[in-house]
Amino acid sequence: MIKSMTGFGQASYDDGQLQISVEIKSLNSKFLDLNLRLPKLFSEREIEVRNLISEKLERGKVSIVIEYQRYGDESMKQSYNEALFASYYQQLKKLADKVIAPHDQLFQLALNSPDVVQNNLKEEGNEEEWNKIKKIALEAIQKCEQFRKAEGSVLEKMLQGCCGVIGQELKKIEELDPKRVQRIRERLKGNIVSFFGEEGYDTNRLEQEIIFYIEKLDINEEKVRLKSHLNYFMQILGEQQSNGKKLGFISQEIGREINTIGSKANDADIQKHVVIMKEELEKIKEQLNNVL
Repeated sequence: MIKSMTGFGQASYDDGQLQISVEIKSLNSKFLDLNLRLPKLFSEREIEVRNLISEKLERGKVSIVIEYQRYGDESMKQSYNEALFASYYQQLKKLADKVIAPHDQLFQLALNSPDVVQNNLKEEGNEEEWNKIKKIALEAIQKCEQFRKAEGSVLEKMLQGCCGVIGQELKKIEELDPKRVQRIRERLKGNIVSFFGEEGYDTNRLEQEIIFYIEKLDINEEKVRLKSHLNYFMQILGEQQSNGKKLGFISQEIGREINTIGSKANDADIQKHVVIMKEELEKIKEQLNNVL
């Protein structure tokens, strides 16, 4: 079973006193690239959230937004130092009168002066509220995981289909290969005969040279290895744990054998099937970019 790195999860909580919302989005990435937005009250919990994400989602470009709000808090968030404000205002008024300036902006200037506006609320999150946030975050992560598994199931079928096509094309190449070898043998012998004549060459030496030449063009080992790589790829696809990196390495080996078959075969009919195999391999590589 494989998992996609594309995922989405959302969970929320509202008990009339607290409102919590967690949203997670995940895209493909070679490493864990985490973009985290936490409420200020729980900013010190960032490392804990990062560890939680890395443990559960492992890899991908992950964006997580946690929103948190308390209900019924109607106390004033700030207060004003009235005495200091009055002092600033009087001083500004005296200065304005000295230079015969208007008083229109004095109120705003005095209000914006240092220490007139004071933060009246010292907020801090408690452990009980954090545990609720963490529970909702885990629920969102679980939904993201389910999304990834569903996407992975679709990818798995696509990859199996591509491997199946490569396997079918390999069988066709196996059927064509004996005819290719016979054609090479006959063409070499025909060229030699036409050049030297029937009696102008050593038959045994010619046979040795033909065997040597055909061995250089032999693709039996490549066919066996390609079949083995395809079987291994399907085996890893069926394992319980998703392993996109290992599948990527196997696909590289598959590509190496396909390329070698194409170059050594030196045959137009076989080359057609090689082209189809390459097309399917490109599809595999493209899809593996999104496999965890």
